[in-house]
Amino acid sequence: MKIINHETIAELDKPYRTALMNSISGYKPLNLLGTISNEGKTNLCIVSSVFHLGSNPPLLGMVIRPLRPHNDSLNNIKTVKQYTLNNVCANHYRNAHQTSASYASGISEFDECGFDEFYHESFKPPFVAESTLKIGLDVVEIRPVELNDTTIVIGQIKLIIANESIILADGTVDHVTAGTVAGSGLDSYYQPEFIDKLTYAKPGNVPASINP
Repeated sequence: MKIINHETIAELDKPYRTALMNSISGYKPLNLLGTISNEGKTNLCIVSSVFHLGSNPPLLGMVIRPLRPHNDSLNNIKTVKQYTLNNVCANHYRNAHQTSASYASGISEFDECGFDEFYHESFKPPFVAESTLKIGLDVVEIRPVELNDTTIVIGQIKLIIANESIILADGTVDHVTAGTVAGSGLDSYYQPEFIDKLTYAKPGNVPASINP
C-alpha cells in the first residue's frame, strides 16, 4: 500500500506531482470551450473542469486555470458574456487534445486543430460542428479564486443542440451513443461504457454487493 502524506506531496518532482494531482479525482468530463471576441476572432480550447451546479435554473460551473499570460477564452467570456461547451467525440479526441497547445493570441484553434465552426442565430460564439452535443451558455457570474489564481465561470444554459438519438425519453443524455470521451489527468482519454441505470435511492433499499 502506497501512503503519501502532505509533506511528501510538497517534495515530489513537479511533473510527477502535476500528473498525480490532475488524475487523482478520476474520470472527468471533457468539453471544447468555444468563444469569440468582439472583433470576431474565435477561440477553442479543451477543458476538463465543467461541473453541474443546478437544474432550475440550469447552471454549469467551469474552472479556468492560469496556464498562459494571455487567456483569449477568459477575455472573450468576460466581454461577450456568452460561450459554448461541446462534447469531445472519440473520432476527434486527438484534435481536441491539440487545442491545449499554447497558440499565440488571436490564432483560432478551430483553424489550427481541424474543427469547423457552427453558428446559431441566437448565439454569437461558435459551436463545434463535429460535436454531437452542443451547449450555449450566458455568463451569470465570474469568481476569481485568489488561492491559486484560477477563475470559476458560472453559466446558465440557454441553448442545447444535440443529435436526437442521444437524449432519452426521460431526459437522460446517453453519452455512449453520443460518442463522448472522458479524461484523466492532462493527456489520457477514455471511452465510457454503460453499466446500469438505477431507481431513485430511498432509505433502507441497500443493494447487495456485486462481486468482481
